[in-house]
Amino acid sequence: MPVVSLFHGAFCQEKAVADALAAAANLTVVTDDACIRQAGERSGLGPAAVARAFAAKVSVFDRFTHETNQALAWLRLVLAERLAENDALLLVGGCALLPPRAIGHILRACLIADAPARRRLAAEAGHDAQSARKLLAAADADRVALAARATGSADPWDPMLFDMVLPMDKLPLAAAVDCLVGHLGDAAVQPTEATRAAAADFLLAAKVQTALAAKGHDVRVAAHDGLVSLTIERKVLLLSSLERELRAIAAAVPGVADVLVKVGKGFYQSDIYRRADFDMPSRVLLVDDERDFVQTLSDRLSLRQIGVHVVFDGETALAAVAGEAPDVLVLDLRLPGINGLEALRRAKAARPDLEVVVLSGAAGPAERQACLALGAFAVLDKPADVDALAEVLRQAGKKARANQSAAATGA
Repeated sequence: MPVVSLFHGAFCQEKAVADALAAAANLTVVTDDACIRQAGERSGLGPAAVARAFAAKVSVFDRFTHETNQALAWLRLVLAERLAENDALLLVGGCALLPPRAIGHILRACLIADAPARRRLAAEAGHDAQSARKLLAAADADRVALAARATGSADPWDPMLFDMVLPMDKLPLAAAVDCLVGHLGDAAVQPTEATRAAAADFLLAAKVQTALAAKGHDVRVAAHDGLVSLTIERKVLLLSSLERELRAIAAAVPGVADVLVKVGKGFYQSDIYRRADFDMPSRVLLVDDERDFVQTLSDRLSLRQIGVHVVFDGETALAAVAGEAPDVLVLDLRLPGINGLEALRRAKAARPDLEVVVLSGAAGPAERQACLALGAFAVLDKPADVDALAEVLRQAGKKARANQSAAATGA
C-alpha cells in the first residue's frame, strides 16, 4: 500500500477528501497539528515555535535562533520515523511537502480551486467577503513560504511537485476521492526495496539534520546508503574549520558510514554563515528612543553573538513582547508614549517568564527600587560597558529559559 500525501490550498474541501479517502483505503491520517505537537515536544522548541515554520512571517529573531531550520529538521524527523514504521499513511497539509521525491511509494496529490470557489466555501464557514479575501491571501502566502523552504520552489501549486493536481472547483468530492483511490494500485507508487531504502535515507538525513541544528548549524543534508552529504549554502570565513566541525557532528550519528562536506551555489553569495550560539541570548528586544545609540549598541551586541531586535517606543515594545516572544527585554525608562516603568509593568504582567533589564541614564534610587519591585532582572546605568551588559544579558537569558522550562513542565 502506498503512502498518500495531500497538500492543499485553504478551503479546498481538504478535510472531507481526507476523511473519505482514509475511510475508503484504511489509511492512518497524519496531520500538521500532530507533527507540530510532537516536534515541538521533542525539540524543546514548543509547538508555537514549530508552527511558525509553516508561516510566511518568521520571527524577527530567527536569524539568531535558527528556529525555522530547527523546526523543519524535527518535522522531517517525525515524518521520517512515521514513514519507516508504516506505509498506510495519509499525510495531510504542509508536511506533505517534506518527504523527498526519492521515496517513490508516496502518491503525491494537491487539492486546489479557483479563488471564487474558495471564497464561497469561506463564506459558508462564516467569513464575510473582505475577511475571506484576507484569509485566503494569508494562507496562500504561508504556502508559498513553506514550499520555498521545503522544496526550493516558490510555487506551491507547481505540477512538478505532485503526481496529480485535483481542481476541486471542477471535480465533485466523490470523483476526487475515487480518482485518488483508483491510483493507489498503480505500479509506479508501490513500495519496493529501492523506495524503502530511500525512506531509510530520509530518516538518517533527518537524524543528522537535527543533530546539526542542535549545535546551531544550518546546512542542507542528504543521505544515501550511509553516506551523508552536507552542503554549505552561505559564505563562511573559515571553511576548513566549519567542515571539520560539521563532519564530526554528523559522523557521531548512528548509521552514518561516511560524511561528505561541500559548498552549494549559495556559498558564492554575499550572505555570511552564522552558527547559532545557544549559550548567548538570541531573543533580546532592545527598546530606546535614542536611535543612534540603540543601533550602535545593537551592532556591538550582535558582534558578541547576541540576537537583538530594536524598537523605539513602549507601545511597539509591548506588541513585540506579545508577537515575537523575546526572552529578554532591555528597556530605557524615558520613552515616548508608554514610559519604561509602565512598559515594564505590562510586559511582566503579560509574560512573567520574560526577564527585563532596565538600561537608563535617568534612574534615581526610587525608580530603581520601583523597577526591581516590578520584577526587573537588573537596573544598569547608561551607557553601560558592553561586555558587562553582554554578561548580564547572558545571565538573564539563562534565567528566562529556565522560567520557560519550568512553566512548560508545571514545576
